[in-house]
Amino acid sequence: MYRRRWYLGFGIAASLLLLGVLLHQPLERGYQTLLVLSDIAAGPSSSPFKLRTPSPTRQTLVFQVNGRTRTGDLYLPAQGRPRAGMVLLPGIVPQGGREPRLVAFAGALARAGFAVLVPDFPAFRQLMVRPGDARIAADAFHYLARQPNLAPAGRAGMGAFSYAVGVAVLASLQADVRTQVRFILGVGGYHDIGAVVRFFTTGYFQHQGQWFHLRPDPYGQWVFVNSSLPYLHSPVDKQILQSMVRLRLQNPRADLAPLATQLGPEGRALYALLSNRDPNQTTALLRALPIPLQAALSGMSLVDKPLQDLRARLILVHGMDDNLVPYPESIALTRAVPPGQARLYLIHRVLIHVEFDQAPWTSWRFWREDLPDYWRLFRAVHALLGEQAPA
Repeated sequence: MYRRRWYLGFGIAASLLLLGVLLHQPLERGYQTLLVLSDIAAGPSSSPFKLRTPSPTRQTLVFQVNGRTRTGDLYLPAQGRPRAGMVLLPGIVPQGGREPRLVAFAGALARAGFAVLVPDFPAFRQLMVRPGDARIAADAFHYLARQPNLAPAGRAGMGAFSYAVGVAVLASLQADVRTQVRFILGVGGYHDIGAVVRFFTTGYFQHQGQWFHLRPDPYGQWVFVNSSLPYLHSPVDKQILQSMVRLRLQNPRADLAPLATQLGPEGRALYALLSNRDPNQTTALLRALPIPLQAALSGMSLVDKPLQDLRARLILVHGMDDNLVPYPESIALTRAVPPGQARLYLIHRVLIHVEFDQAPWTSWRFWREDLPDYWRLFRAVHALLGEQAPA
């Protein structure tokens, strides 16, 4: 089944390569893009790239930056030297950097000639996001970019998915690495953390002055609750909210009302935000949160950060059906940096957050929407490979 599915994907990519040739794209890089795109789409399953390229190596790395000890997984091409380095941030999942989809993605990049360093984020594995995580990402980049055998001529950047895109941008603004981060690949990222909270609590987002609604994935809510716990003072509220998270992760329809009645002032303020379904009330409810939590959210948001100082080129990909972070967030991030610094590829149907969703090739949707989406993804991967040193 997987072989039929992804050989079909390879055929689609071949059509895209032909189109690229007609549009005067370099043939060799176009063919490499074809292989990498088919491998990314295959995930852990077989692909033409896996069949023709030796598996990359992976080793656990322990390194120090200014006295801080960090760990991570380093992926290297099995043949030849890396032509660029990338710090790849893992998702907010219990497996962290060993999540199968991330491992497959890191492997695809290593096959394509990247040295890929996936740093360990203990908070991510506990389903938490913190402003201080940007320092871990910056330290990983600081180490990678100073290894000529991993980042030749300083060619190095970052890659991230979802909420970790914000961490990558914040890391790239750190004074010790800001001028060295050449590129950021961001899939399903954000700009305004308040707008993201509004979406995953109410399902509403704005685009061109109009409201739109999409049923959000509840996972975002419970990552938010977990991330909020360190900023609450009440041990009782923390315990009750942790119980809510466990209940909802086990059963999305679990009744939380009995637990909610036991919350104190801090917990009630957070629960009121989570229970709200009116997008016009979100701002006021955010302002009612405990001050330390408001400060943490402000630290994670990119709205008030000096993005004009960002030197990295942005390659942004976002699915328009994303049910964790709405796609106007990547549009806003593109507009927040100097003109021409970001390239945005909006994927209409094929990509839902970080998952592929392809219609049968016999359907009208495939020919009208999916195939153009594959061309957009082809261009994004093509741009990423352009960050490498010449072979």
